[in-house]
Amino acid sequence: MDERPVRFGVISCADIAWRRTLPVLAAAPQVRVTAIGSRDPDRAALFADRFGGTPVPDYRAVLERDDVDAVYVPLPTGLHREWVERALLADKHVLVEKPTTVRLTETEDLLALARERGLVLRENMTFPHHTLHAEVRRLLASGAIGELRELSASFGIPPRAPQDIRYRPELGGGALLDVGVYPVRAALEFLGPGLEVAGAVLRTEPASGVDVAGGALLARQDGVTAQVSFGFAHAYRNTYALWGSLGRLSVDRVYSAPAALRPVVRLERQDHIEELTLDAYDQFDGSIGAFVRAVRGARPGDAWAMVEQARLVDTIRDRATVL
Repeated sequence: MDERPVRFGVISCADIAWRRTLPVLAAAPQVRVTAIGSRDPDRAALFADRFGGTPVPDYRAVLERDDVDAVYVPLPTGLHREWVERALLADKHVLVEKPTTVRLTETEDLLALARERGLVLRENMTFPHHTLHAEVRRLLASGAIGELRELSASFGIPPRAPQDIRYRPELGGGALLDVGVYPVRAALEFLGPGLEVAGAVLRTEPASGVDVAGGALLARQDGVTAQVSFGFAHAYRNTYALWGSLGRLSVDRVYSAPAALRPVVRLERQDHIEELTLDAYDQFDGSIGAFVRAVRGARPGDAWAMVEQARLVDTIRDRATVL
């Protein structure tokens, strides 16, 4: 296994890059940030001053650099397909913000291209990497709530400013792609592949035409169900719960947990309520570490969740009752 630092180029100086991803990348001993690309030279210089690397005023120029092994792509979702493809064709590994693309076919095409060229393509869906979920799985396996019957998962945030990219359909806007992918992914993490969409609703905003709220009922062949809800017309909510034959287990702040947060697992049974406080962990560190290990081991990684997530999002969108 190659122990040299993985040299990263960054395509786009997005807010998520500034707040969460690049602080972890810049501090990781197995990583070196070598180039930061933005169409705004001043913004590229600001990011490079904080995180290192050379400011580059053009995305293509980042991909042409010999000192870039991998690129991080935090562009709006609607631009992912183009720039992930360009990066793969330039023989760069890719860590792309969630979701990978706006459609299943696009995600499958990019994964096929990565496999063909022997490159790693991973989605920076960070929450599954938090150590919290391993403890939840341990509790499930121990029979803490009996046989699993249902999962419910929600992620909602207050309305954004009217000019926010979430309201721009040409950039992949809408609540389903922005926050809906999180509860959908939670369902996959605990119920596994093969879920089907039994019903769905999306509520659109007339001014922009994008969906601002929605929900879906997912079902497994054995009858276990998942109720997912999402939106950015809500009071803040960020949670999942597992309901079993003997009890219920729930966790809050699961999708965007701050690095210093000590998560609390609430376990409810007939005559007993217990709260377990776990250690803090930076889920971005977990996601980046998994990506670097995949690159060093020349392994494409486990793409099943990316594909299943994209399939379910497509099905929810295509089958939903639109209000």
